[in-house]
Amino acid sequence: MHLEALQTGTGATWRGWAPTNSQAEGPWFMYDDELRPGNTGRAVGDSAREMEILASSRICIEGVDPEIDGGRFAAKCVAGRPFTVRADIFGEGHDSVRAALLWWRQGAQEVHETPMRFLENDRWEGSFTPPENALYRYTLIAWRDDFLTWRKDTSKKVAAALNVDVEAEIGHRLVAASRDHAPEGEGRAALESVVHATNHGSTEERLDILMNEDTLALMTRAGRRYCLTRFDRDLAVFADREIAAFSAWYELFPRSAAPGLRHGTFRDVIDRLPYVRDLGFDVLYFTPIHPIGRTNRKGRNNTLTPGPDDVGSPYAIGSDEGGHTAIHPELGTIEDFDALVEAARGHGLEIALDIALNASPDHPWIKEHPDWFEWRPDGSIAYAENPPKKYEDIVNFRYYLEDGSPNAPYWEAVRDMFLYWADHGVLCFRVDNPHTKPFPFWEWVIDEVRAKHPGAVFLSEAFTRPKMMKRLAKLGYNQSYSYFTWRNTKAELTEYLTELTSEECRHYMRPNFFVNTPDINPYFLQTSGRAGHRIRLALAATLAGNYGVYSGYEICEATPIPGKEEYLDSEKYEIRDWDFDREGHIKDDIRLLNGIRRKHAAMRDFTNLEFFDAHDGAVLYYGRFDPATENYLLFHVLLDPHAGREFSFDLPLWRFGLPDEASIEVQDAIHGNHFTWHGKEHRLTLDPETRPYAIWRLIPPGGARD
Repeated sequence: MHLEALQTGTGATWRGWAPTNSQAEGPWFMYDDELRPGNTGRAVGDSAREMEILASSRICIEGVDPEIDGGRFAAKCVAGRPFTVRADIFGEGHDSVRAALLWWRQGAQEVHETPMRFLENDRWEGSFTPPENALYRYTLIAWRDDFLTWRKDTSKKVAAALNVDVEAEIGHRLVAASRDHAPEGEGRAALESVVHATNHGSTEERLDILMNEDTLALMTRAGRRYCLTRFDRDLAVFADREIAAFSAWYELFPRSAAPGLRHGTFRDVIDRLPYVRDLGFDVLYFTPIHPIGRTNRKGRNNTLTPGPDDVGSPYAIGSDEGGHTAIHPELGTIEDFDALVEAARGHGLEIALDIALNASPDHPWIKEHPDWFEWRPDGSIAYAENPPKKYEDIVNFRYYLEDGSPNAPYWEAVRDMFLYWADHGVLCFRVDNPHTKPFPFWEWVIDEVRAKHPGAVFLSEAFTRPKMMKRLAKLGYNQSYSYFTWRNTKAELTEYLTELTSEECRHYMRPNFFVNTPDINPYFLQTSGRAGHRIRLALAATLAGNYGVYSGYEICEATPIPGKEEYLDSEKYEIRDWDFDREGHIKDDIRLLNGIRRKHAAMRDFTNLEFFDAHDGAVLYYGRFDPATENYLLFHVLLDPHAGREFSFDLPLWRFGLPDEASIEVQDAIHGNHFTWHGKEHRLTLDPETRPYAIWRLIPPGGARD
């Protein structure tokens, strides 16, 4: 596909690579193709043209952040929230420069300009707020501000009592030159007025006009831009719906939604909606809802000898009743599903589907499209494997053909499957093991879906190597599962969260901190009881913008298969009837934490996390600060589920410009009472049996109490 073709759609318009004409129009090249040098480096031959090109970029613009892989991928932001760009911008010598951020919606003709501000050490910053859920482009421009340079130098000469007759004339001519280059309009008329006023008069009178603040503002707005330089590429940022960056997910098996042990239906799930919303969740996420194969069906606890009534794994998708666009008949009909989606919307919930590109040996596509599957030399179909493990109830799809070209009809079928569910009101998709499928496949599919549904949210369930996780995020996944599940100590959590919130990945990778999943029953939870579940819940809900729980977490269900991070009597292989009111539940904690998340603006920006020092290795102490809304939160979380701690900590008065002996008003965000903390050093006790976490709202002097 040509880059020009890619640029016509709403999808992957930020792609920076395209094949040459011969590659695009000819066959797909494989390993035995002739190697040849690439067309890179500076052109040689036209010295005059080279001089002209180099001279046109007198101002240096470099170190742009974000610039993901040289512009190959888009950064991510949220529609309606500021998106900030920083860069190193400078010219030779000490002359003044100015800079601006240009931005526009992809495909639009109107370009917006936002001034950038100088920070320090040649670092500049600018922001714009994308108004809609769409793809935007941005770039930077910079220029020499000769008038500002003149003004600074002349001020020094005036202060030194030097003769500035010539300087007054230079200032006058700079304004006149700006007038001559300005388009017709208000700006040119204002410049003409200054030129006329400074055409005559004494040096003092001329300088009074030329150096006043009104003239400076006019020249900043309408003055001539000398040596205007544009950054050498246009970059991209995708503005998501807020739910892509800030959401709380609740996962359940719809077949377990009914009372007792009968097979649940979508109508039973509708009855569960008030419960899920009462806990404060935004997204209700279902494991696969499709027909389940019979061949090699798994029995309870993943046995290979199922009984006649075993329901099988929902991840073995496909039977004679249909495949990935069909519904398991015991769950209901597509009309029932539509009613569920509509009912969920009425409760303020979005439905998310688990998209697993798995096929049972009974999937109808095997007969209809045998070339969409991998086959072994003996003519048997290839089962999914992770040697020595073999998944007898799942077979592999084929993504590329023998000549290296994409298996286009299959790619298109997957795209159409996503679009089918989007047309039925589902825009949130959790994708099972995307790292085992080709990256180009996902980039193409996500781009195609976004072209019609820019609000689609893709959650990558890829517990794999860090660079693979990040690549999936770059190519379009809005959210990513993470290593949070296995980060338990203060050092582990601090190091990992610092990476996620401060390194380049913060611009494109949004972790979703699931505390557990049907596949993962963490060792920490197996041995820590109710206190451990409260600890991990508090960490997930307050450290990340997105987090989730799998049903049963609220009742602290953690019975393991001995020696494994797996649940005994796993719901993946049987229907479970949970008592969600059983003793020891933590539903009140879930309601509380989700309520705090929704109430406080500081919780909506994942990257504002800041760690502070609690003088105990078993206490994690951090803050979430949002100066724009004057919302400042502090958190203390006990990491030891077995023993309490009394510890000291430093109150970050310095973040408000206050001295160590200052006082600050505090609200207990859990109980609501207000009080005052005096000074920098304080002590606190946390107990795992009462409450292993504390949350405080700081109200600096002059701040609003509510």
